[in-house]
Amino acid sequence: MNDFEPGETHWREQASCRDHTDNLFFPVGETGAAVLEIARAKAVCRDCPVGLDCLYYAVTTGQRFGIWGGLDENERRQLRRRWVASQRSAPEVDLIGWLSRAS
Repeated sequence: MNDFEPGETHWREQASCRDHTDNLFFPVGETGAAVLEIARAKAVCRDCPVGLDCLYYAVTTGQRFGIWGGLDENERRQLRRRWVASQRSAPEVDLIGWLSRAS
C-alpha cells in the first residue's frame, strides 16, 4: 500500500487499469458474457501495484458499482461487513491495516 491520504486519487496514475477501457471494469450484469468480463477485470487488478489503494478508495467512498481493487460490488460489501464486525473486538484497527492483513 502506498502512502496516499484518504480521498486522494493520484494513485490512479500507477494503476494497471489506466490502459484499459472503463467498460471492462463496469460490466453489465453478473451472468453470461459479464462473467468473462469480470474475470478479465480482476486479472488486471491482480498484479496492480496500487490495488489496495484502489480497494480502500472504493470502500471508503462507497463505490457501488464496478470492479475496484480486484473485488466486485458484492465482494466489497462483504469485506466492509467483516471489517465493521472486526471493529467490535479491535476498534483500533484502521481499514488500511485491516485490508493489508485481509488481502
